Amino acid sequence: MSFSAVIVAAGAGLRAGPGEPKAWRMLGARPLIRWSVEGLLSAGAREVVVVVAHDRLGQVDAALEGLVGWTAVTGGRTRAESVQAGLAAISAGRNQPVLVHDAARPFVARHHVDRLLAALDLADGAVPALPVPDTLKRGDGLIDETVSREGLWRAQTPQAFRFGRLKAAYRRWPANEEPTDDASVLERAGGHVAMIPGDPMLMKLTYPEDFLMAEQLAASRRIVRMGQGIDAHRFGPGDVVWLCGIRIEHELGLIGHSDADCGLHALTDAVLGAIADGDIGEHFPPTDPRWKGASSDQFLTHAVKLVAAQGGRILNADVTLICERPKIRPHRDAMRQRIADLLGLPIQRVSVKATTTEGMGFTGREEGLMAQAVVSVETPL
Repeated sequence: MSFSAVIVAAGAGLRAGPGEPKAWRMLGARPLIRWSVEGLLSAGAREVVVVVAHDRLGQVDAALEGLVGWTAVTGGRTRAESVQAGLAAISAGRNQPVLVHDAARPFVARHHVDRLLAALDLADGAVPALPVPDTLKRGDGLIDETVSREGLWRAQTPQAFRFGRLKAAYRRWPANEEPTDDASVLERAGGHVAMIPGDPMLMKLTYPEDFLMAEQLAASRRIVRMGQGIDAHRFGPGDVVWLCGIRIEHELGLIGHSDADCGLHALTDAVLGAIADGDIGEHFPPTDPRWKGASSDQFLTHAVKLVAAQGGRILNADVTLICERPKIRPHRDAMRQRIADLLGLPIQRVSVKATTTEGMGFTGREEGLMAQAVVSVETPL
């Protein structure tokens, strides 16, 4: 089922301790805000509106670089005002589902979303909730009474609603009151809100110690995937070859529909292979005249963006060029740097090697050259 989402990230997060507001702190080497955006996009959101403080608008592009399907708007003085600002930017129809989520809950996943959307078949809203496990006390320094926890639940986010019902409910909410969550707004307006089983993984990061626990959880929710690419081109008329993004003068050229850069073609296929997204020919058909003579840089850049759209990041790359000539060693460091720039990696994570086939085969006869590439990519589970 198609849905839209609002992620609220405009608060200061003062209880998290000194430093950046918590939505902008790093978790698993990525900004906290990115986790929720990636999670909801991966779960099928057709649009995600990120609500941030005005002075943070300039940081959103960098924090969400490579992700597609989001927009950012400025929040208000309160959470309720921020939610309404997000809803105003949503393009959904009245009966379409919208999820409202706190950026401080980074581990939202598709199965959470699926259960919430299913619950909307029988209700106006749906909330994941966990039973209260601890004994409750009321008092200030001294205990006044023990409060029964029977029938008490801890509400989490994301919370799901029919778009029109939630917007209408907010219009009826008293301006001088601040709701504790969005479900309470719909409840007061007479809407029916279902509770579905919550998940401890939807924990909210509030205090400094929460971030320490989340770091351990973040490491367990990522996997490393490998991809391999192989490409070959024959020599033909010309006086230049392109290899790994570097122009090399040679007595022959390489024949290909684009610039015939074997190294970048193999690398592009390796990246696509790591995320199981076809091959270079599917994304850039050789029959398409747009790619005649095209620089292969754009093929690799496209593959890198696809990795980012899945919430992944490239960890390292290793390219082997197989040819008798041209000699690779004089150009190797320039190739490494060019690949590093295209992949967004430090040069220390990029390897370029060269070998020959000792005069055997088509490379040994100098009829053409060949490239092999291997990359590792870290992605969400």
